[in-house]
Amino acid sequence: MTDDNCHEEICAPESCDMRGMLSFLIMWFLSKRPMYGEEIAQELEKMKGSKPTPGTIYPALKHLQNNGLITSQKDGRNIIYSLTEKGTTTSKKAFEYFCRMFEPVFNDCVKAKNLKKM
Repeated sequence: MTDDNCHEEICAPESCDMRGMLSFLIMWFLSKRPMYGEEIAQELEKMKGSKPTPGTIYPALKHLQNNGLITSQKDGRNIIYSLTEKGTTTSKKAFEYFCRMFEPVFNDCVKAKNLKKM
C-alpha cells in the first residue's frame, strides 16, 4: 500500500514509520535556518516522498513551542519558526544521540551502495 502523494523511488516501506522522528527532523531543519511551516513540509516531502499534512506539521510545531524549543514570529501572513537557545542545545544533543544510535545502520548503507557500484 502506498500513499497517493508518494514518489515510488523514495517511499519508505510500511515498516519504516517516520512519525516518531517528526520533532527531531523539524528541529534539525530549523538548526540550519528559520523556516515557515510550508518550507518544513516541503523539506519533509523531499526526504519522505510524500508531503505531510498541516494536521501533522502544526501540532508538532505547537508541541515544540510549548516546550520552549522553538519560537514563532509573524512575517506578513506567514509565521516563521526558529530554534530558541534551549532548542539549539537540545537539538545538538539529539543529533549526537541519533548519530550514535544509527551510525551502524548508515555504515551498512554505505557498504551496500559501494557494492552496487562494483
